[in-house]
Amino acid sequence: MNKSVKLKNQIIKNDTDKLLFISGPCLLESEKLVRLVAKNLINYTKKNNFNLIFKCSFDKANRSSDKTIRSKIPLDKSIEILKNLKKDFNINVTTDVHETSQIDHLSELVDVFQIPAFLCRQTDLIKAAAQTNKIVNVKKGQFLSHKEVENIILKIENENNKKILITERGNSFGYNYLINDFKGIYFMKSFGYPIIFDATHSVQLPGGMGLKSGGAREYVMPLAKSAAALRLAGFFVETHPDPEIALSDGPNMMYLHKIPKLLNDINKINKAAK
Repeated sequence: MNKSVKLKNQIIKNDTDKLLFISGPCLLESEKLVRLVAKNLINYTKKNNFNLIFKCSFDKANRSSDKTIRSKIPLDKSIEILKNLKKDFNINVTTDVHETSQIDHLSELVDVFQIPAFLCRQTDLIKAAAQTNKIVNVKKGQFLSHKEVENIILKIENENNKKILITERGNSFGYNYLINDFKGIYFMKSFGYPIIFDATHSVQLPGGMGLKSGGAREYVMPLAKSAAALRLAGFFVETHPDPEIALSDGPNMMYLHKIPKLLNDINKINKAAK
């Protein structure tokens, strides 16, 4: 069964001609940055007939080292910036949550709660997010088989919430390396819920730079185009005007000006795969 998840006027489902694009900078570095990126993403997705959810993290709790930046702006100020962005641009917003205590603070802001990959088995966090009755997007852990995702789905369903997205972001393959199992990704479609392909974290090299993670952004485009042939519900791509100076995940983020070509190519392959 192909289950759909509704977000206002957006219908999110697998095997669709109108794909979802979850995108934005990894970290909320400044109000100026998020407004610049959001403005461009709105234009790009409209031109290419994508639905858009703007993504930006207020805190990166999962860090390789204490010497790397977690957050630049306090939670209350981050919420204010994202609320203004949402209002001014009429845009749907998601961010990741790391603790149950954060959910009440964010419930009025976010349209979608994102569960980070390393926390995808944290039952209390998943259930608390599900109890808001908002959409819950779970990033599949790098350590999980695709079959085990069903257990996560059941945790959310048991809270009477069937607004579920599952995001693929690669599996660990030895040290500091990830691979994508496209057979496993296709298998997850059998659960019925929308599957999102995270193209930028799939090319991450976890801990690969010692004090922080590395990445290989040159593979973002080919992996995204490969995933488009699976007729998934959408794509997750973090982007920045200049990833080389980004405060978090720069090596695997995509240059903002390259997003239009990515969207165009994905659309063509998705339609050809019908």
